Amino acid sequence: MQQTYNSELIDELLNDDITHQLDTIQDFLRWSYSTFNRADLYYGQGYDNAWDESLQLILSGLHLPPDFPAEMYTAKLTLLEKEHLLKLILKRVETRTPTAYLINSAWFCGLAFYVDERTIIPRSPISALIQTRFAGLLSNEPQRILDLCTGSGCIAIACAVAFPQAEIDAVDLSIDALNVAEINIERHQLEHRVFPIQSDLFEQLEKQQYDLIVTNPPYVDEEDLVDMPEEFHFEPKLALGSGKDGLDITKKILNLAADYLTENGVLICEVGNSMVSLIEQYPAVPFNWLELKNGGLGVFALTRNQLVEYRHLFKKII
Repeated sequence: MQQTYNSELIDELLNDDITHQLDTIQDFLRWSYSTFNRADLYYGQGYDNAWDESLQLILSGLHLPPDFPAEMYTAKLTLLEKEHLLKLILKRVETRTPTAYLINSAWFCGLAFYVDERTIIPRSPISALIQTRFAGLLSNEPQRILDLCTGSGCIAIACAVAFPQAEIDAVDLSIDALNVAEINIERHQLEHRVFPIQSDLFEQLEKQQYDLIVTNPPYVDEEDLVDMPEEFHFEPKLALGSGKDGLDITKKILNLAADYLTENGVLICEVGNSMVSLIEQYPAVPFNWLELKNGGLGVFALTRNQLVEYRHLFKKII
């Protein structure tokens, strides 16, 4: 049986005749914002505050785009629309299910993606690098890109939009995640340039060569995995945890990536808060920690030559 939360608030809301007291989009935006502020909820899976999440839930719940004109917020809703929104809001509060899973929608690099509980919700700060086309990091326009641990396919697809001439391999160990990625590849009509591949990292790639490898691997350490807010426990554990220090998969990537990069190729990797442990374990490695205009931390770049030079360190078991 699913655990429930905010029981007193839920009882109060159920005893109130909400659908007959609220009439417009604006009414529901204000009410959901107030309700979220009253509830014990966590924000951090695409949006970091109650207002932005209210906007996402209400507009998507009404099949409206995020740029729907604010002057139309006074439009009245039908009873069916109000009942649907009320159901979504109550489920968010009572079960703490992430909004993106309730509406099966998330945004990344200005693009809409289908999501469900088979994959984590897109939120990587790598989006800032894609939007600038990895300015200052690449010597040439990439022709072949590898998105390792692709999940929903959001990084692979955003890279395909940013580099219209490139082909992208989207790799994941999880068949469930790849099924979601395929939905998004088809929705963005990129079947001819983005190719989902099931593989345990590089295992099925047969020494393919890429100009750019981008990866947002699992990097949550054991301690943080246990202490994560309830919302994160809806996401697949396979996509979050990576050993005691959160770096088991990252270390494998560091050891093997050079073999799959072209001469001037670059690895871009996100490790989040585990960057502290990575620096401590490899003090001699000149990780290029990147500044991200949209916030976030823990994304580094290494060239193929650097990966080759320090491979002897990456091969060690720490």
